[in-house]
Amino acid sequence: MGRSISVDELADVINEGLEEYASLTSEKVKSAVRKSAKTVKEQINSSAPVRTGRYAKSWKAKTTAESSNMLQQTVYSPNRYMLAHLLEKGHAKRGGGRVRAIPHIAPAEEAGIEMLEGLIEKAVRGD
Repeated sequence: MGRSISVDELADVINEGLEEYASLTSEKVKSAVRKSAKTVKEQINSSAPVRTGRYAKSWKAKTTAESSNMLQQTVYSPNRYMLAHLLEKGHAKRGGGRVRAIPHIAPAEEAGIEMLEGLIEKAVRGD
């Protein structure tokens, strides 16, 4: 089960174990980030207002930064981005009055954050 080491080698053995744990955990966390970004994109697709369907279909998830122990994903609409704020928050009409808000991005973001936290906790616990 164990191996004999001297006191001088103890720090090296501990560092090896910690590096192995960090690499296993970082892969699980990266997987959780990818999964939650995909879920956020799908939730925005399903809850976005549909007139022609092009706005809802335009949402994408892409990797914006990645290193050996970090992954950053961005969910965005590459060609309909100018509509996102107007639809999410509502806006004033030209002749007066307002267009009602259709919140579809914020609820998906909240759900994605909760999902990511749960998946990371699960990955760190080793489930």
